[in-house]
Amino acid sequence: MTTTLANGPGGTPPDLAGRASANANRRRVTRVAFALLAPTLIAMAVVVVYPIVISIINSLQTDFATIDPKTGLFEKGGFVGLQNYTNWLLQQCQSGGKTITCPAGTNQSQFYDAIFATFFFTVVTVTLETVIGMWMALVMNRNFRGRGILRAAVLVPWAIPTAVTAQLWYFIFATNGVLNSVLHINTLWTADLWASRWAIIIADTWKTTPFMALLILAGLQLIPEDTYEAARMDGASTAQAFVRITLPLVRPALVVAILFRTLDALRMYDLPAILTQGGGGGGDATTTLSILVVRELTSHIDSASALSTITFIIIFLVAFLFIRFFGANVTGNPEKSQRVAKEA
Repeated sequence: MTTTLANGPGGTPPDLAGRASANANRRRVTRVAFALLAPTLIAMAVVVVYPIVISIINSLQTDFATIDPKTGLFEKGGFVGLQNYTNWLLQQCQSGGKTITCPAGTNQSQFYDAIFATFFFTVVTVTLETVIGMWMALVMNRNFRGRGILRAAVLVPWAIPTAVTAQLWYFIFATNGVLNSVLHINTLWTADLWASRWAIIIADTWKTTPFMALLILAGLQLIPEDTYEAARMDGASTAQAFVRITLPLVRPALVVAILFRTLDALRMYDLPAILTQGGGGGGDATTTLSILVVRELTSHIDSASALSTITFIIIFLVAFLFIRFFGANVTGNPEKSQRVAKEA
């Protein structure tokens, strides 16, 4: 007995015809997706990729004019390899065609101090903003009259431009400013070594904590209320519910918020530059890597390009390690979010 399969158009078996149709549909969807993404990809290439490539090319060259021993004429410097990078890492300078240890006061001599200041500001500000932001988010997540007004009011510090915030706190921290007058002290908040650093931390925490609070609040609102009701019926206290329910379930949103804020703090420039007049508080105690790049840019483009590339590499490594060890779900993958929550 012979069984005959009904063929599709052109004599193609139904399963093969359906598979070909599905493949054609996928290709059509892919073409449409690339067409829609093309403007964004082009803009990203122009705004992000092109400057990075140009910066790396400039960092491998020198803009110093040298004298050709044969002709006695000045010639613009050319390819020097990793010399600009080693100058920063080893704090070396070029003088009279020789490599010497950079004297105090030069930008290269402040390289490791700038790294310390950058990471100090990042660790302290992000820690304070996370703790205070969590407390603010827990308060705003409750049901009470005027909650909408409170949420809107919290946005005010974050909505103010950073330059305006820095100038505002500059008046507060001035020698004859509001803070010294209220506390009856005479602290040089923008000139003393540690006072200037804590002035930056206070101003940055005041401005950016609302950002952390709103991101954490978005994570809290995804937690079902039934979970807390079941915990209360089992006799769990408020602290136990916070440790065993709130923290594990809000962890994906919390980790992403900390990651974004950490990357932003590592690029800190305008707040210390304005508040301490170019990062000069307490003998350049508030000079960050970004401020050092701008200083070097006014004199040597090649050396500034190398420093900006080093800064980019540092920020990239921090982001990579953060995602690797803390599982920040920056891609929005729901399966990864569920896995991270279960592991917590």
